[in-house]
Amino acid sequence: MSDTLKALVKACRAGEADYQDLIDRVPYARFLGIQVLAQGEELTFILPRNENNLGNPTLPALHGGAVAGFMEQAAIIFILLQMGEPRVPKTIDFTIDYLRAGLYQDTFAECRVTRLGRRIANVHISAWQKNREEPITIARAHFLLSDENA
Repeated sequence: MSDTLKALVKACRAGEADYQDLIDRVPYARFLGIQVLAQGEELTFILPRNENNLGNPTLPALHGGAVAGFMEQAAIIFILLQMGEPRVPKTIDFTIDYLRAGLYQDTFAECRVTRLGRRIANVHISAWQKNREEPITIARAHFLLSDENA
């Protein structure tokens, strides 16, 4: 990870930089249009309503791959912000459960780290639209925390 990116992660943690600056440095997150809302120490990731993320125009409903990509990107960014020394997380496993159709509207996600070790991180991600208590998808992700020289 470049020194510039490490400095940006640390500045975000300290409240000296906007989280959106970090998200905009990740090409796929930028393509999906991911945004973040910080409320105290809680982060809510947002996948805004966007035609590029539409899967079924008849319903209309979001594309499942766009929702999964959104959730995986949210987890990666969340881990970066949680680690003592930021290292680029690499996906080992990502399991998603689609619980109901994602309608063509803004979608929100929150992440919870269930384990953050020196080499492995486990994250639970929940995405919803109208009500946080009625998620449209939930996911579990396992990441390898890369070494500096990897």
